[in-house]
Order: sequence, then structure tokens, then C-alpha cells
Amino acid sequence: MSRIRLEIRIVPRPGLLDPEGKAIQSGLQSLNYTDIHEVRVGKILLIELDADSTQDAINQATSMCQRLLANPVTEDFLIKLHEDSENSE
Repeated sequence: MSRIRLEIRIVPRPGLLDPEGKAIQSGLQSLNYTDIHEVRVGKILLIELDADSTQDAINQATSMCQRLLANPVTEDFLIKLHEDSENSE
């Protein structure tokens, strides 16, 4: 088994209201960052887990997102191997 680090990005689905993103966009525009057209606010989770393979780790993370971490109605998620993942422990 290897220790694998994954990065999970969870963001509001396109077209859905993102009040926090709108507030940040408005704040940036009031500070004269007028080229800002859209801000979406999400979350990033870094998860380290033991798995037999990278694919097994991704499958586990997918299950975690579907069952708890992301709201399937309002959020999308993306899972990728974290840049400094060490697969040799």
C-alpha cells in the first residue's frame, strides 16, 4: 500500500447563484479591478490516504465526494494527484 495525496476542488455548478463570489467580485470592482467578470468561490481539500494504487485512491475520493464532501445538486468536484505526492511510503 502507498500513501497518496490528492487535491479535491469543489465549486458551485455553473449557472447557480454564488453569493460569496458575487460579493468578492463587487468588492474587487469597487477597488478598481474593473476587468473582473466573474468570481466563483469553492473549497480545496488535501487528502492523504493509503491505497493500493493511484486509481484506487481516486475512486475512494470520488466516493467521499459523492457521499459527503460535495452537494451533488449544487456542486461539481475535480480530483487530482497532489503535486508533491509520495507514493513510496
